[in-house]
Amino acid sequence: MPAVNSGKILVSGANGYIAVWVVKKLLEQGYSVRGTVRSESKGTHLKEIFKEYGDKLEIVVEGAFDEAVKDVDAIEHTASPFHLRANDPAELIAPAVAGTGGILQSALKYGTSVKRVVVTSSCAAVLTADPNPRVFTEDDWNELSVKEVETKGSEASAFDKYRASKTLAERAAWAFMKLNADKLHFDLVVLNPPFVFGPTLHEVDDPENLNSSMHDWWSSVVKGRRDNTFLATIGSAWIDVRDLAQAHVLGIQKEGAGGNRIIVSAGPWKWQDWVNAAHDIDSALPAGNTSYDPSKAVHLINYDVSKADKLLGLSYIGVKESTKDMIAQFKEEGWIAT
Repeated sequence: MPAVNSGKILVSGANGYIAVWVVKKLLEQGYSVRGTVRSESKGTHLKEIFKEYGDKLEIVVEGAFDEAVKDVDAIEHTASPFHLRANDPAELIAPAVAGTGGILQSALKYGTSVKRVVVTSSCAAVLTADPNPRVFTEDDWNELSVKEVETKGSEASAFDKYRASKTLAERAAWAFMKLNADKLHFDLVVLNPPFVFGPTLHEVDDPENLNSSMHDWWSSVVKGRRDNTFLATIGSAWIDVRDLAQAHVLGIQKEGAGGNRIIVSAGPWKWQDWVNAAHDIDSALPAGNTSYDPSKAVHLINYDVSKADKLLGLSYIGVKESTKDMIAQFKEEGWIAT
């Protein structure tokens, strides 16, 4: 399918942590945006922060996507539940699979002008726990979490429930594309980010009400709620939310991205790397594990991003810059003393 360099873009769940940045990047680059939200009140904040764009931003309240997909040139599907509180795995799996399948079905039937759909999946659909360091690629799928949920049900770990939801939702998207190959008028790009950190644009009244990944960052880095062993040994890989949003825009602009699953990651970290960066910026913040040596850290999880380099040409914000911007925002909000 041809690249989408102009026109109107549908962003699902437009008031979410990632989605608001996607809306911002699209508006900045001249697109019109139709954002879906679950209630009128959730659209008020969006209208306020993007008021300079006037009627370039349209907010619609979600029902089915049948109406929302009409007269748009591409779709950015970011909406999917992410929390670790589910008892029944279906609390996460059902809406994730139904949401992705629903928007693709609506695009096929009613979105006659849609040329590309970009779906936010996750590295949760890629990685498999391994006691040895491993570099994952787009060829890897997290089948283990799916099996854990199938065999253990509500007794499966919270992480496996979430990871299974991402795996099954992404599998459903690719299965839909294969099943309907002879009828499609759009192609699919799937982005697989790891942990997402960085400044917030969505409406947050209190740091304890931050989205899951950012609340983890707040607790671990700013509030010092982790012990020294945890800080030095626990970590993963990450991407700044602004880079992920840019990847979504590039996902509709780069013709060659169509039909691809793409991992986007800035690299691995341990929690102490973030603590060090924050403490360097503001010495009043916790110092954490001062014996930690980043050169000796063993990163069990890392990702090959050569596909993203080739297809998207994405560049990445680093730990220090991301931390600086998060701390500055928290101070501006009055959450950290200046």
